[in-house]
Amino acid sequence: MGNLIWHEYSRLVSITASVCRYAIWASFFGLFYRKFFWDFVGGTLRDPGGIQPSPNAEFFIIIIVKAPVVQILSIILGASILAVEFPLPQVKQFSLYRSIVGRIVLLLFQVFLTILFYQGTNAAIWSLIAVICYGRSLMLGETMQEAKDNRGKAGMA
Repeated sequence: MGNLIWHEYSRLVSITASVCRYAIWASFFGLFYRKFFWDFVGGTLRDPGGIQPSPNAEFFIIIIVKAPVVQILSIILGASILAVEFPLPQVKQFSLYRSIVGRIVLLLFQVFLTILFYQGTNAAIWSLIAVICYGRSLMLGETMQEAKDNRGKAGMA
């Protein structure tokens, strides 16, 4: 058996978390079926109407339910992560493509955004798994092949 290449595994998990039914698709569904996921925390249970969110969650209700700002940002971030993880050949020259730490930061932002709305919980879980796997690849000292090929070249972005 061969060794597991952690950054390649993380890349595949990140692509799955960003596009295949998770972040981007969940955000599209979140545009039409808007629900703040954490509305049950501190909410009041009413007989007709179910759980009513607490007044402390009004800010989140505004940016998720009334105006879908979080869902739109999640779509943009998921598309950006997809562009980094599955790039065109012209994108491979940029340092963000070669940076594992940059990918971890983008995925952590995706975790934060997608955990806020109801449809994005799977995207948050799988993005967090990708972050953990990227962290494991950093601990093992893995580098990407493109980073090895571009070492010592000046003038790259």
